[in-house]
Amino acid sequence: MERLIEEFTRLPGIGRRSAERLAFHILKASEEEAMRLSQAVADVKQKVRHCPICFNLTDVEPCRLCASPARDASVVMVVEQPKDVISLSQTGLFKGVFHVLTGEIDPLSGVEPEDLTIAALLERVDDPTRNCRGERVREVILGLNPTLEGDSTALYLADQLTRRGVQVTRLARGLPSGSQLEFANPAVLADAIEGRQPMGE
Repeated sequence: MERLIEEFTRLPGIGRRSAERLAFHILKASEEEAMRLSQAVADVKQKVRHCPICFNLTDVEPCRLCASPARDASVVMVVEQPKDVISLSQTGLFKGVFHVLTGEIDPLSGVEPEDLTIAALLERVDDPTRNCRGERVREVILGLNPTLEGDSTALYLADQLTRRGVQVTRLARGLPSGSQLEFANPAVLADAIEGRQPMGE
């Protein structure tokens, strides 16, 4: 039990008391329920990986969003993390595809453009065969967090993308500055998608 409690305390946001409650819950649960949790953890570590096109998390290649014929592969929304894909998809308004940077440019923390999936994004724009279903990218929406680092990343991407002749827009500033996409409610995200604007305005 002590080892299980210790492992739970390693999880973000889980203190000693919460870890104890979780450990005792598992102890009281049926063996089947506990094994389902164990198998879910094992499956995540063994089967989930990054999509080779958009870098979202997936258990198939390409991911279901990239493979879906119902989505417009000519419109790519760039986000920082896979959790942003979930938040934006839940609005039901965005019908394009995604590109996950896996972070943001932050020189003070040692994160440079080459540490992210920016090169793969530019390849998708330059070469349609690198994009979903071989479609040419006509618009890139910058769906980055409205923070200093997010804005710096957006400016860098806008410069790289406009040189390639692709339309670059960003989410409308219905999102409060300094916040994170994952904490925005669906209505705010829907307004941000509908009111997106060209970069530089």
